[in-house]
Amino acid sequence: MPRFSVIVPAYKVQAYLQDCLESVLDQSYTDLEVIAVDDCSPDACGALVDEFAARDARVRPVHLPENGGVGAARNAGIEQATGDYLVFVDGDDTLAPDALRAIADRIKEAGDPDVLVYDHAHALWTGETVRSPFLGQLTEQGPVPFRLDDRPLLLKLEPVAWNKAYRREFVEREELTFPPGADADIPWTVPALLAAESVATLDRVCVHHRRPRQHAGVRPLAEHGHFDIHEQYDWVFAFIDARPELTRWRPVLFRRMVDQLVSVLARTDRLPSGARAEFLRKSRAHYRRYRTPGAAVPLHARLRHLLVRTGSYRTYRTVRLASALRRHVTRFVKSLARRVRSTALRLHYRVQRRLPVRADRAVFASHSGRGYGCNPGALESAFRSFVPGMRTAWVARPEHHHTLPTATARVRPGTAAYWTALARSKYLVNNGSWDERYVKRAGQVVIRTQYGTPLKRMGLDLQDRPAAARDTDFTALLADVDTWDHCLSANRHSTLVWERVFPGGYTTLETGQPRNDVFQQATSADVARLRESLGIPEGSVAILYAPTHRDYQRAPRLTLDLERVLRQLGPRYVLLTRAHHEYDAPLAAASGGRLIDVTDHPSIESLCLASDALVTDYSSLMFDYANLDRPIVIHADDWEAYEAARGTYFDLRAFPPGAVSRNEDELIDIFATGHWRGSRSTQLRTAFRERFCPYDDGRAAERVVRRLVLGETPRRTPVTPLAERHPVPSAAAAFAGAPLASVPHPQPSPDGAPVHSGS
Repeated sequence: MPRFSVIVPAYKVQAYLQDCLESVLDQSYTDLEVIAVDDCSPDACGALVDEFAARDARVRPVHLPENGGVGAARNAGIEQATGDYLVFVDGDDTLAPDALRAIADRIKEAGDPDVLVYDHAHALWTGETVRSPFLGQLTEQGPVPFRLDDRPLLLKLEPVAWNKAYRREFVEREELTFPPGADADIPWTVPALLAAESVATLDRVCVHHRRPRQHAGVRPLAEHGHFDIHEQYDWVFAFIDARPELTRWRPVLFRRMVDQLVSVLARTDRLPSGARAEFLRKSRAHYRRYRTPGAAVPLHARLRHLLVRTGSYRTYRTVRLASALRRHVTRFVKSLARRVRSTALRLHYRVQRRLPVRADRAVFASHSGRGYGCNPGALESAFRSFVPGMRTAWVARPEHHHTLPTATARVRPGTAAYWTALARSKYLVNNGSWDERYVKRAGQVVIRTQYGTPLKRMGLDLQDRPAAARDTDFTALLADVDTWDHCLSANRHSTLVWERVFPGGYTTLETGQPRNDVFQQATSADVARLRESLGIPEGSVAILYAPTHRDYQRAPRLTLDLERVLRQLGPRYVLLTRAHHEYDAPLAAASGGRLIDVTDHPSIESLCLASDALVTDYSSLMFDYANLDRPIVIHADDWEAYEAARGTYFDLRAFPPGAVSRNEDELIDIFATGHWRGSRSTQLRTAFRERFCPYDDGRAAERVVRRLVLGETPRRTPVTPLAERHPVPSAAAAFAGAPLASVPHPQPSPDGAPVHSGS
C-alpha cells in the first residue's frame, strides 16, 4: 500500500499534463501511486496518460466514458486509490520539488492527521510566481494536530482541494465525495475541514497552481454554470444539517457564502452581464434560506449583506458606482499627495547635487534600513576612530534608531535628510543597494561590503533560479553595480564569485570582513559579560542554532525538536535559537530556561562570542564563526532540496567546517559522543579557516579606512597569519576534558570506525 495516492484529473490540458505528471513522478519521495483520470478529454490527454502508464508502473490510467467535470474525475480517482493519503493535483498544475517528502515528514510529525493543509503559489503566464496572500494561517507553531475550532481562520484560505492531503480512511469514514458542477471544491473542502478530528499545517509551497492568461477568447461560464455556486452551498448546508454538532458553524459559513456570492457577482470573467440580475435574485433566496437568526454581521460586511438580502440589481449597480467613485477620489487624493511630496524631494535632491560633495561626510546603511551592524557598522566605527573630523550618518527605519551610536546622525529612508546625505556625502557604504533613484556624482566613493562569504548562488547566477530570484530586476541590479567603486571580499572564493555574478568596473578589495574584527579583539571578560546578559548559566555549553532561510518558505523551517535535543543532551547544554531576519517569527514557540530565543538580539557577533559552538545549515554565518576557531556542526537534512531551489557554489558536505548531521538523532550523537569538538572536527575546521579566513585578523575595518580614506598603502596594515591569531576562547574551553552529555555514547561499528566521519 503506497503512502500517497496522487489523483490527477485531466481535461483539455494537453499542453501542461506532461509537466504535471513529471513533477509528481520526479519527487524525491517515491512511495506513491498516480491515478491519472482522462475526463473524456477531446485532446491528447488520454494518450498522454497511457504513455506515462506504459513507462512507469506507478501510473494507473482511468478513462471516463463521458465528461463529468473535475468532481466526477476526482471521485473516479478516489475509487481506485489505495494510498494512506489522497493528494489532488490538477492536470495543469505541478508539485514543487521535494513537496511530497515535506508533506510526508509533516504528516509523521503531526501523528497522521485527517487533513494536512499546505501552501501554494500561483504560477502566472508571465513566469511570475505569487504566493497565497493569507500570511500566518499556515504557521506550524502551536499544538499539533488541532481541530478547526482552534484555527477557524483556515476557512479563509482558498476553498480548493489541491492544497491539502487527506487521510483516505477519514474520507471513507465521512463518505466525502465531490458533487458535479463548476465549484466542486467548496462542498468538498469545507466539509472535510469541519469533519476532521485532527488537522495540521505545513508552511511550504507544495503546489504551483497555473493561472491562464486572460484573453479575448475567454468567455464567462457558459449557460447556467455561473449558478453552480448556489448548488455547492446547498451541499455544504445539507452536510451541516445532517450533523447537529456542526450547527455552530452555520453563521460563519453563511457569511462566507455571502462574501463569495458578491465576489462572483463582480467578476466579468465569471458572470455574463445579462445574467447578473437573475444571479442576484437567486442569491437573495439563498440568503433568506440559510440566514441564522440572531447571528451578528460584522460592520464592514453589512453593505454586502444588504445588497444580497434585498436582491435589487438596480441598488447593486448604484452602490457599485458610488463605491467606484469614492475609490477613484480617494486614490486621486492620495496619488496627488504622493506626487507632490515626490516632486518636492526630487527637486530637493537635484538642488543638493549641485552643491559641493563634502569630503568629511560618510553615510552608511545595512540590510535595507535595519539597525546598526554588519560590515557597514564596523566600518562606521572605524571611520570615526581613524579619521578625525569625519561626520557619519546612518540610514535606518525609526524602529531601529535605538541601535545607533550617539555620535552618528540618524537618517530615515526617503526623507529630505536622506537625499541630502546621498547627494553630499563623499563616502557611501552599504551591504546592499541604495535607492534606485540615486545618481552617483563625481568625487563620491561607493563601497559595497556584501553580507559575507557566499555559499548559495547570488547575483546573475539566479537568472535560472526563478524561485530564489523572485522579483529581482537584473537590469536594475547591474545598474547598481555600475555605481560601485570598491567591493569588499573576505577571501579568493568570494572575489571570484563577486566579479562573475556582479560584473562591473569596481575594484575588489580582499581585506577581510570588518564585522569579524571583534572576534580577534574581544576578551574573556567580554564573553562572560555577554553570557550573563543572555542568561546562560555558568558552566553550561551554549549552542547557537542559526539556520538560514528557504526561498520557498515564508516561515522559519524547523525540523528539529529542540526540546527533545536538550532533553537528550542533558542539563549542561543551552540552546540559543536565532531565526533568519527574512522571517518575522522565532524558531521556538517559548523562550526560557535552557531554550533561549535570540532572534531579536541586535548583534549576531555578540551571540557568536557568547556561544561555545554553532549549529547551522547553509548560512554564511559559518564562514564568520570559523574565525573564532570554535566548533561548527552542519545540520544538512535537506541539502538536495536546498540545492535544487537555490543552488550552491560547492558541496558543503564534501568540505564542511566540522561534523555533519543528516537528521536529529545524528545531531544528538555528534554532541553526545564529543565528536563536535573532536580531532576530526578540528582538522576540518582548520582546513576551512585556511580557505575562507585568510584576512580576518581583527584589522579589516582599519585596513579599508587606511586605504580608501587615508590613502595609505596595504603595507601599512599587513595581515596577521592564521597561526599567529588568538581569538578569545569560548567559555566551554575551560572544561574541555569533562563529559558534557548525559546520553550514552553509541557503540562503534564492527570494524572499529566511529559512527560519524564528519564528512
